[in-house]
Amino acid sequence: MIAFERVVKVMEEVIKVNNLYKLYKVGDEIVHALDGVDFTVRRGEFCAIVGTSGSGKSTLLNMLAGLERPTRGSIVIGGQKIEHLSEEELVAFRREKVGFIFQSFHLLGTLNAVENVALPLSFRGEARQHRIKKAEAMIKLVGHMPNQMSGGQQQRVGVARALVVDPQIIFADEPTGNLDSHTAEEIMALMQQVVRKHNKTLVMVTHDDHLASYADRIFHIRDGKILKIEETNQKREDEEYEHEGN
Repeated sequence: MIAFERVVKVMEEVIKVNNLYKLYKVGDEIVHALDGVDFTVRRGEFCAIVGTSGSGKSTLLNMLAGLERPTRGSIVIGGQKIEHLSEEELVAFRREKVGFIFQSFHLLGTLNAVENVALPLSFRGEARQHRIKKAEAMIKLVGHMPNQMSGGQQQRVGVARALVVDPQIIFADEPTGNLDSHTAEEIMALMQQVVRKHNKTLVMVTHDDHLASYADRIFHIRDGKILKIEETNQKREDEEYEHEGN
């Protein structure tokens, strides 16, 4: 894993989910995609939501990002309840507070790496000169990009694009799904480094237990319920480091 300098985390709750349900009607049957989910995520924490296909993990991520509305329950992000926000308010919430890392990179082929990273800033109306300067800084952070990018290099651009807006929270949806195992490990180490060095909050969905071990905590979900929340060795090492620092 990439070596990094640890920072003491501020233990502020950034995400608070309470009694969250998402019900779908399929024919005459009611499907509980989420079935009474409760948890909190603190600032500077890397959390992984792990489950098989159909477990509810992607639905949960969509709820947290304001892409789907719950049937009932509450989602508080940065002190703001998002389940009752209007569509316009949700767009503003995602633009100002959230960074996304996708499995399929979602880079525009007509733009180079720096322009792809700068794209979210254009939605904020920032001047091109400022956008490019910020994007170049993010590219430098994740590694220099050649003209022809491999999958791993494209995902590094994806990480930089998520960071360029200085988001409160980063959501990652199977971010290594299209990568070989070695490159996947590199991207996970990069994401871990971003969380530690920049005190970012990152919530990742994955089906891979090994990749989830890079997180501080793992939320195991099945049939719309969180079965257990597991603290990893990484989480315990951080706490021991903070205790020694005090």
